[in-house]
Amino acid sequence: MTSVLDPAIAARLKRTADGLVPAIVQQHDTGEVLMLGWMDDEALQRTLTTGRATYWSRSRQEYWIKGDTSGHVQWVKDVRLDCDGDTLLVKVDQVGAACHTGDRTCFDADGLLADG
Repeated sequence: MTSVLDPAIAARLKRTADGLVPAIVQQHDTGEVLMLGWMDDEALQRTLTTGRATYWSRSRQEYWIKGDTSGHVQWVKDVRLDCDGDTLLVKVDQVGAACHTGDRTCFDADGLLADG
């Protein structure tokens, strides 16, 4: 499945040398930050057209749709591009855990500041 990203959107993206853009994933109604994934043009196009969050796996070198294996689906509610064009904000309705560890969010670890 190969689809073409809208040229107007593609022109706004500032990609890494690998052609990727980081995607911060946030629960749409609470603002909870869930995870960070990576998207290329194809993953972004699939996300925009299917309503399911699709990412590029840097380790496996393949696309993956959040929830296809775990059942922890991300239903996409909104996608925004930051002011520099180098980061996406993907607002989702997260079903189950977002993190591969089984935690709701990948950012549950202890704070790095002494008071954090």
